Amino acid sequence: MSGGRLVVGVDVGGTYTDLFLFDEATGRARVGKVPSTRGQEAAGFADGIIGLAPLPDISAIVHGTTVGTNALLERKGARAGLITTQGFRDVLEMRRRDRRQTWGLTGNFVPVIERDMRAEVAERTLADGSILTRIDPAELRATAQRLLAAGAEALCIVFLNSYANPENERAARAAIRDIWPNQHLAISSDILPEIREFERTSTTALNAVLQPVVGGYLDTLDGSLRGGGFGGEFLIVQSNGGVMSVEAAARLPVRTALSGPAAGVIAAAHIAVEAGFPDVITGDIGGTSFDVSLVAGGTPALAAQSTLDFGLVVRTPMIEITTIGAGGGSIARVDAAGILQVGPESAGSTPGPVCYGQGGQRPTVTDANVVLGRINAERPIGGKLARLDAEAAATAIARAVADPLGLGVMQAAEAILRVANARMAGALRLVSIERGHDPKKFTLMPFGGGGALHAGALIRDVGLARALVPRFPGVTSALGCVIADMRHDRVRTLNRMLAELDPAALHAAMDEAERTLSEPLDRAGIAFTGRRVEHALDMNYAGQTHTVAVPLPPGRLDRAGVQAAFEAAYAGAYGRLLPGVAVRVLNLRSAVIGLRPKIDLLSMAPPPSASLSAAARPSRRVWVDGWHEARVFDRLALPVGAVIEGPAVLEQPDSTILIEPGLAGRVDRFGNLILERAGCPTCPPPRCCSATCRTTSCTPTAPMAAPAW
Repeated sequence: MSGGRLVVGVDVGGTYTDLFLFDEATGRARVGKVPSTRGQEAAGFADGIIGLAPLPDISAIVHGTTVGTNALLERKGARAGLITTQGFRDVLEMRRRDRRQTWGLTGNFVPVIERDMRAEVAERTLADGSILTRIDPAELRATAQRLLAAGAEALCIVFLNSYANPENERAARAAIRDIWPNQHLAISSDILPEIREFERTSTTALNAVLQPVVGGYLDTLDGSLRGGGFGGEFLIVQSNGGVMSVEAAARLPVRTALSGPAAGVIAAAHIAVEAGFPDVITGDIGGTSFDVSLVAGGTPALAAQSTLDFGLVVRTPMIEITTIGAGGGSIARVDAAGILQVGPESAGSTPGPVCYGQGGQRPTVTDANVVLGRINAERPIGGKLARLDAEAAATAIARAVADPLGLGVMQAAEAILRVANARMAGALRLVSIERGHDPKKFTLMPFGGGGALHAGALIRDVGLARALVPRFPGVTSALGCVIADMRHDRVRTLNRMLAELDPAALHAAMDEAERTLSEPLDRAGIAFTGRRVEHALDMNYAGQTHTVAVPLPPGRLDRAGVQAAFEAAYAGAYGRLLPGVAVRVLNLRSAVIGLRPKIDLLSMAPPPSASLSAAARPSRRVWVDGWHEARVFDRLALPVGAVIEGPAVLEQPDSTILIEPGLAGRVDRFGNLILERAGCPTCPPPRCCSATCRTTSCTPTAPMAAPAW
């Protein structure tokens, strides 16, 4: 992309729509945050952009969306039909014979395409790609007509072994195309030409139920933007952290399943590497969820397969993200056993937390932060509410939590945060300790509107080295939209023993994949700064079910080279090899990445004129295991090199940062805040061994009077 352009990243979440505008000519950045409107996301999207800049002046809009994810989780996708090979109608229902409750028989599963919308036809392709039974075009048309009459808005075709030879699927699509009334007609060999029937069927079915929903949303959004004078590029973030065109997203909406959270991880990785901390664990706390991902060596981890909910399996490259229902809008309640629970149910943006004054009656994490003084009730983020009602929040906490548990209001509010923090800490341990990573070697990067409010507790509970709070934490995912590369992936099943692999055929397949994947980049009309091609093989030992990803180095490899690459990857994953056991090559995975310009983070650094005195605001009381008089600062006005010791609160339009007693925050050259443990070298805070200790937070704070709620 050439200079002198305005680029806007937009991340539509469950509670807020976040926007990040970047002027490539001046390095100027602006942020915006507006409430999301469920069911009318396009309206909030357009309103938020217009608040930053006139649409005709914008050269590119990059969008991270959760429309597809929400449709699947809430089972609000389109009514779709499925045509499959005779005898395989129930693959979606059988899954992998897993159960919702591993040790019990409770819970059920309803496929996204119900049984009466799944039809069988006579056809058979064998595993070696030879066709035993060809399709009957008349039977296909009659079957499609029945599904259409039953209300199908989209249709997918999944035939057995079509990954080995898609001829029957393509013939079936050709037979049906003339009678199908829309473009929502897809075959599995286009969506996922990969071995394993359930995963291929599930991914294709999920894509079908999303096509009318996501396609309609994007059409409405594109039309609204174009009608308002926008004439630039409109791109959509994929779950793999790359971007694609609106047309590709409407055709392959399943690849947007974790679009917004993936953009946040891309931005976090870029910020962390520039700041000198390439090993980070991201923690995106929004209004509805807590999204966690691990970045090692500056590279986000990619998974070949993800499960959005029980039985909803998507096999397409995705950034590995663990999500739990713990956000600012998560509702606190005392269950029938008398145990305090927080989430996963969320108040969302409507009615929202009680303190919003929009009709919410049940207390949330945000209400607890307001009652404890951590969020400034007079200056709420987002700019849409004049003030927050702390008294109403306290009343709701008293009624729903404090009275049932026999606690005071402040203790109950703190208990809500401790339960929420415990759930978040569990998610951080899941992606670190349980996967063999030492959290002491990782830096937490909290972002989202609420991430930096919980950073201190998570550092302490998990044992992380420090926290790195980005310059604009509340709109990090929107920033990720701006800097994400364009990426297209493809998988092809080889299913050969390594001893039988033809290196020439492998390299021919790699070359063909590179040509095919380069075509959409050539058509995008974007001036990339460069391109990168990646190839990897899914390999395992004979008899094993699971595979390891084996990155292929540049150049031509013979079988010995492939064997060496496999052994390096396998030993890295499992710590040992299995000498003498034959090796199998299952899939070839390829990606072509168009590199887009990265933002120079120094362009967003504090100006030389910034000063600590100018950033200071009147102090206020904050509860952290008791009342403290906390210093308050305008975070964006802090100078480079400033050190703020807790207790302190840093406020900015898109987020609030809490520096707990015993912690200190340092502003780096990019304007990031490095949050670390404070204290003298010989004793941990909050106790001090010397009256001359350099850490003022070691001095105990006298108890303060509680407010009269």
